[in-house]
Amino acid sequence: MKHSNDERTHKDPVCGMTVSRLSAVADAEYQRKTYYFCAQQCRDAFLADPEKYLRPHRQHGVRPKM
Repeated sequence: MKHSNDERTHKDPVCGMTVSRLSAVADAEYQRKTYYFCAQQCRDAFLADPEKYLRPHRQHGVRPKM
């Protein structure tokens, strides 16, 4: 059985809690991407400083070439 997009889980970028689109208390769009939050306070903190919560992903063991 396939899951609909509503059932897909997302990680709250502020506190790390897992939420779905349906269970999220709030959402916000930033740089054309929608983020979902477990609480309004997490959304407010994110919107105050989105870059604080969006760190670039790094693969383990991969070093930049010099």
